Amino acid sequence: MIMKKKAICAVASTLLVSSLLAACGSKDSSTATSTGEAVSAKPTEISIMTMYYTPEPPGPDNVIVKEIEKKTNTKLKITWVSPNNYGDKINVTLASGDIPDLILLDDPFSAQVRGMVAQGAFWELTPMLKDYPNLMQYPKESWENTKQADGKNYGIPRARPTDGGGFPYLRKDWLDTLHLEIPKTTDELYTVLKAFVEKDPDGNGKNDTIGYIGFVDQNGMSYMGQLQNSFTKVNGDWKIVDGKLVNVNLLPEMKDALTWMNRAYQEKLIPEDMAVLKNTQAKDLLKANRGGGFQDTAEAAWEPTEELRKTNPKADFIPLVSLNGYSNKDSGFFGMYAIPKSVPEAKVKQLLKFMDYGATQEGYDLASFGLKDVHYTVKDGFKTPTEQAKKDIVAQQALGQIFLKYDQYLRAYRTGMPNDVLERNKKIIDEKAKISVGDPSLGLNSDTNQKVGTELRKKIQDMKTKVIMGKETLSAWDNYVNKLKADPDMVKITEEMNAAYQKRNSAK
Repeated sequence: MIMKKKAICAVASTLLVSSLLAACGSKDSSTATSTGEAVSAKPTEISIMTMYYTPEPPGPDNVIVKEIEKKTNTKLKITWVSPNNYGDKINVTLASGDIPDLILLDDPFSAQVRGMVAQGAFWELTPMLKDYPNLMQYPKESWENTKQADGKNYGIPRARPTDGGGFPYLRKDWLDTLHLEIPKTTDELYTVLKAFVEKDPDGNGKNDTIGYIGFVDQNGMSYMGQLQNSFTKVNGDWKIVDGKLVNVNLLPEMKDALTWMNRAYQEKLIPEDMAVLKNTQAKDLLKANRGGGFQDTAEAAWEPTEELRKTNPKADFIPLVSLNGYSNKDSGFFGMYAIPKSVPEAKVKQLLKFMDYGATQEGYDLASFGLKDVHYTVKDGFKTPTEQAKKDIVAQQALGQIFLKYDQYLRAYRTGMPNDVLERNKKIIDEKAKISVGDPSLGLNSDTNQKVGTELRKKIQDMKTKVIMGKETLSAWDNYVNKLKADPDMVKITEEMNAAYQKRNSAK
C-alpha cells in the first residue's frame, strides 16, 4: 500500500525556512528583526497519530524528527501505530475524546467518523484550504472523494495517485517470442494467455506455464478484480445506469466476465488452486518464470522483472494501459488527517501550514529520504537510500506517511528500476489517465450495507468462485442474480446508496 519524485514548486530554502518559522509558530511567538530574520520564542506543540510500515517507528529523538521540528519551529509528539491494529486504535482514541491535533483516519467514511462529523467533532477545512497552495496541488479527486455527505472537507487527504493502480501486466518478452501484440481487449487477452500456456514461451520444453495468475486481495474477496471490471467498465461494485447506481453483480456484463473466467479455468489458463492461492505464493510463481500475467500497480511489475533478469536479461513485465477501452481510476487518497474541534482556530491554521510545508519538495524529501549524502545519494536523478537511512528509520513508510508531496508518477518508479522502464511507465500512466474510470460510490453511505454488506459480498464472491471453477453452472448464476435482485438487503442497500448519491449531487 506505498512511493517517489517530481517537483511542482521550488522555493529557495532560506526563504522557505524563515517563512515557516513565522508561519508555524503561535501568533505572538515570533518577531521579525531589522535584517528580516525570524526570531521564535516558543515552538508550536503538535500531537499526531499515524501509522508506520517500517520494522520500528522513529523515536522522538530521531534525527529527521528533530530536523522537521527545526524547519517548522514545532515540537512534535507522534503516536505511531502498526497498520495491523490501526483500526482498533482509531476506535478507542475517537471514543475517548482525547484526540491528537492531527489524527489519521484510515477510513474517513466509517460509521464512527460519519457520526462524529455530524456532531461537529472535527474542523471543516473547506473555506481555509485555498490559503495553502502546496496542499492544493493534490489532485481534485483527493479532495472530492474525501468530502463527507454535506459536500465539505473535514480532513487533509493522504494523497495517492489516481492512475497506475492495480491492473493486469504481462510478460512482454513472451509476447515478443510468440510474435504477439499487446492485447487491448479481453478476447485478445484470452488468445495471448492460451498461447502462453500452449506454446512454450520460456523455451524450456515443458508444459509448465500459467497464463494469468491474477490476484486475490487480503480478504479473499476479489478474484482478478480489474479483469472483471474490464467487462463492467467501472472500478467498484456500483455503476451509474440511467442516472442511478446499480450493483454490478446484477448486470449482464458480470455474466460475461464469469463466462470468460470459467472458460479460462477449464482450459487451465488460470491456476486450478486460485480459490486458496495466497498473494505471496502467486508472486513466487511469477519469480520462478511460471506466470505470464498478474494484477498489481504499475511500478510493482518491476519486482518480478528484476528477479527474472538475474538469469534472463530480456525478461520484462509490461503494465497494460486498458482492456475493452477500460482503465481503472483510483480514489486519490488513503485516509485523511482530521483536526478535532478541541483545537483552537489559530492553531488549526498553524497545523495546515505545517502540513503545507510537508507537501513541498523540501518537506517531502526530508521526511521520506532524509539528509542528502547522509541518508541518500543521487545518481541520474534517482535517490538511493544509504545504510544510515535504515539505522535512522528514514523512509516513505514512516515520516513519509505524514508529509507527502503529490506525485502523479508515484506508481511509476521503484528503487533499482532502469530509466527506460521508468519512462515507459510514465507514458502508460499518462495514457491511462485519458480514459480511466473511478468508483462513483466512493464515500456514499448505506446503514444496511454497514450491517450486512460484508457478509453479502462474501456470499456473492463464493457463488462467483463456484461458477468460475465449474461447481455451479452459468444458468445457476442467472437464477442467483434473479434472487439477488429481490433480496431485501440488496434492495435496501441500493435504495440507501441512491439516496446518498442524490444527496451528494445536490450538495455540489
